[in-house]
Amino acid sequence: MQWISDSRILIVGLGLIGGSYAKALKRLGYHVMAIDTRQEAIDYALENHIIKEGYTDVREEVVSSADAVIFGLYPKVFLDWIDKYQSYFKPGTMLTDVTGVKSCIVYEIQEKLRPDVEFIGSHPMAGREVYGVENADDGIFRGANFIITPTERNSKQAIRWVGSLGRILGFSRISVLTPEEHDEMIGYLSQLTHCIAVALMTCSDNEHLVDYTGDSFRDLTRIANINDLMWSELFMLNRDALLKYMDTFLDEFASLRDMIRDGEVGELREKMRLSTKRRAYFNKPAD
Repeated sequence: MQWISDSRILIVGLGLIGGSYAKALKRLGYHVMAIDTRQEAIDYALENHIIKEGYTDVREEVVSSADAVIFGLYPKVFLDWIDKYQSYFKPGTMLTDVTGVKSCIVYEIQEKLRPDVEFIGSHPMAGREVYGVENADDGIFRGANFIITPTERNSKQAIRWVGSLGRILGFSRISVLTPEEHDEMIGYLSQLTHCIAVALMTCSDNEHLVDYTGDSFRDLTRIANINDLMWSELFMLNRDALLKYMDTFLDEFASLRDMIRDGEVGELREKMRLSTKRRAYFNKPAD
């Protein structure tokens, strides 16, 4: 499948990312359909011209009309959906997703999927600390990273296809990782950081901290406004990688604490210089 203007795109799961995909693709002229269990989400997306068609149930005539399907579902729900409805896909349909873990779903979906339909995993490294299509914003993709997670079952055509999706959505860097490499990386860059933010917010029950805080605390805890259902599932599905990096962080934090306790100013400053050097790699150039 090529990304041509008359392509029909179905998005299953109209949350923040699914809704933002829909908003971008609709703006670019694609015929965007959506399925979501929340009637409020469908109504909002229709009223705000984020989608062309929307449904709260899975209809064969809708699914079979799609040239491509983008899944914005929780991992376990995603697997169940494929079991129940893959017979509705027309031959040649291309599938991808936005799921935050890969090893536990990509291989299983590819194993059970019909041979005339292809699924290739992808992960937009973009988001906000809010939920739902009501907060959809396709601007979050501009300048962000996009990861493709192919396996040996995937064709070169599929890799090019999903890479094209990332480009038309506005992502600035498109990377290709194995599902295992993706999960290892995400355990550190995303899941560990969410754990740290949650721990910071649960360290103190002082309700007046908001009256005194500056930007540093707000910046560090922005992602502590967390979807507990989704993130607890992601943590458990990527448990080994996450626990490894949590242990590494605990060791590093203990080392920093010991330097302060023992008055090791020289070692403390060296640690800070190393932190500054590594953080510079993440600084985005000014527009």
